Amino acid sequence: MALLQISEPGESPDPHQLKRAVGIDLGTTHALIATVRSGVAQCLSDHEGDVLLPSAVQYHKDFSVSVGRQVLERRVIDPLNCLVSFKRWMGRGYHDIDRSTSPYRFMAREGLATIETAAGPKTPVEMSAEVLRTLAQRAEESLSGELDGAVITVPAYFDDAQRQATKDAATLAGIKVLRLLNEPTAAAIAYGLDQGEEGLFLVYDLGGGTFDVSLLRFSRGVFEVLATGGDSALGGDDFDARIVSFWLEEAGLSMQTLGPAERHQWLMLAKQAKEKLTDIDAVAMQSPIGLKHIDRSTFETITKPLLDKTLLALRRALRDASVEPADLHAAILVGGSTRMPQIRQALEASLSCPVYAHLNPDEVVAIGAALQASLLLGQRTANDDWLLLDVIPLSLGIETMGGLIEKIIPRNTTIPVSRAQEFTTYKDGQTAMALHVVQGERELVSDCRSLARFELRGLPPLAAGAARIRVNFQVDADGLLSVSAQELSSGVHASTIVKPSYGLGDDAITRMLRDGVDHANLDMQLRALKEQQVDAERMLLAVEAALSADACLLSTEEQHAIRCAMDHLRSIALQHDHHAIRNAIHALSHQTDHFAALRMNRAVSLALSGRRVDELAS
Repeated sequence: MALLQISEPGESPDPHQLKRAVGIDLGTTHALIATVRSGVAQCLSDHEGDVLLPSAVQYHKDFSVSVGRQVLERRVIDPLNCLVSFKRWMGRGYHDIDRSTSPYRFMAREGLATIETAAGPKTPVEMSAEVLRTLAQRAEESLSGELDGAVITVPAYFDDAQRQATKDAATLAGIKVLRLLNEPTAAAIAYGLDQGEEGLFLVYDLGGGTFDVSLLRFSRGVFEVLATGGDSALGGDDFDARIVSFWLEEAGLSMQTLGPAERHQWLMLAKQAKEKLTDIDAVAMQSPIGLKHIDRSTFETITKPLLDKTLLALRRALRDASVEPADLHAAILVGGSTRMPQIRQALEASLSCPVYAHLNPDEVVAIGAALQASLLLGQRTANDDWLLLDVIPLSLGIETMGGLIEKIIPRNTTIPVSRAQEFTTYKDGQTAMALHVVQGERELVSDCRSLARFELRGLPPLAAGAARIRVNFQVDADGLLSVSAQELSSGVHASTIVKPSYGLGDDAITRMLRDGVDHANLDMQLRALKEQQVDAERMLLAVEAALSADACLLSTEEQHAIRCAMDHLRSIALQHDHHAIRNAIHALSHQTDHFAALRMNRAVSLALSGRRVDELAS
């Protein structure tokens, strides 16, 4: 007798048909891969039982590649080809990275930060691809087949270039990306589903090379990100470097005096010392110049500026979300660097809520990503009735006349999102429009970041202001942007997928937000000035065109009066008083009222000339 297998709605009827979905935490120090088995998310281990894969790549002269722990063991022997912490250079240009403490041989190739190796020039994208490829092989062996898709996590404060670089690395590794997921959000998913708690959560994520803080609300199965902040170039590596600087200064040395192998050796010693200080009060390490000491009190003192930077970002995120510390249900610690005792102590002193650290901070991001990947591939279980709402970190907009920004999608807007706005032409007969897409919080283009430029051509040659150009911004679930523009009367269309050139400075996003607050009043004044200057120029162009066509309608005295008002407006427009410019515009408008009436009468007379009344009535 044939048997029927019955399953609940939404569940796979055949366990052998389950899709192989994985979550990947591509960390600065370590990378992990996780999957969901029998409704439980778990990290996958290598043949030796280790779930952590060091994010380390070695290139050999025979063009072979090594990945993982063995590379760390060879750093002192082959320092120029054993590469670590390259996540910090993802989406960065040659001139935008700090090379002073790095042992590697950097070079510029097509604007990218590139490193010379025994196998030729390599980019951080290629290095990350090697790590991803190794993780994928581990998962395919464990799951007995090719992967159907992966959710890859990124720092919440990764900009478009860094996110695109991460996607490029996955493509090189042959991995289908289901979604790029912010690391704090992934951690909140893991905690939220593990605890079944609801309320406002703060996620404090300090990894090896990046820092993120996010505010999330979990309610009735919905994860909603309210605000995000951080620093994509701040992490445990910087704490290590402070220890090295402390030791070297004691000996009258500096990092710049060290060779590549020595730099690796000092940083490895500092990392070991930092980890030991988690459990004991003082350590002594055998260095190349003798025994070096450091106690926890000294360590906390020399690294306090780094900790303070994270707390500043935390307070800014609370303010952006209009949340008080007393409103928080709990704070969640994520990332191996949060094991430092001063981190928890600082949060407990700053916040009036529990601080959660009971899930492994190294594994929690990968576990959350695996849960999201399983859900995206339709593998729901009874506890998977939840929805994720993430946000973008910085406002997106378009340049308008006068170098101003019209913000179309504000920062902390939930994604995916689509927003549109209509614009028009500036000059009569304009048949093309250049569109400049920008990102940032200031009012002027010069203070923000350029993302992309494209042109809309073939516009009908209408009078200034008559054309209707609809510009549409779309941000997908990965936080990546596409922009389209269409002239509504003719249907002329142009679009671009914003794939920004790599090269935003490490502190640029934090600076953009800080400047947006610090210069808010000045920016509004400058915007008002620019807007009045644009209106003045538009008014002058319109009056000049009218005089060229119909000056014969005016007496010599009337023409002179209008010319004087135009000259006055031109001189006032060069000044920095937007009130004076507005008054001069009104004065010129008043001076030309009679001229406008004469032109209207003439146009009407010409239109009616030679026509009978019955023709007009029909």
